[in-house]
Amino acid sequence: MSEVTVVRNDCTDGGGACNRSRSFTLIELLVVLIIIGMLVAVAWPAYRSQVQRAHRAQAAASLLQAQQFMERFYSVQGSYLMTDGSPPALPSDLQAVRSDERVLYRLRIERADGSAYQLRAEPEGPMLGDVCGALSLDHAHMRGRSGTGPSVHECWR
Repeated sequence: MSEVTVVRNDCTDGGGACNRSRSFTLIELLVVLIIIGMLVAVAWPAYRSQVQRAHRAQAAASLLQAQQFMERFYSVQGSYLMTDGSPPALPSDLQAVRSDERVLYRLRIERADGSAYQLRAEPEGPMLGDVCGALSLDHAHMRGRSGTGPSVHECWR
């Protein structure tokens, strides 16, 4: 026959050893909260920067699509202007860059004449504080930005 050993966890000795092993002290809890707070304080700006960079990439892609629209328009019209001398309207899907139904950038034709144009993506909503500011693109493929932060190359990558 096999022998069975029963181990009792008797917490009736009044020493409180059972309570100490199953709970946290207030100091331990505060230390954990402070560590989590420090990690969030370090990680949040990096996360926010990456989100803004992704939104800028969306705006840059939309500007490139608007540029293709303008080039197709020119190949049909022979000019970047309509017959009445006004710039064409961008298609509705190219007028704004959205994320979760929030507008991040508004795209527009900033200036146009018969042989040249400049497109602009103005930040809105959560992108208003972006260091790159507005992004621009012209008929000669020159890229620009209105902000004073990173270089044009950095803002467009």
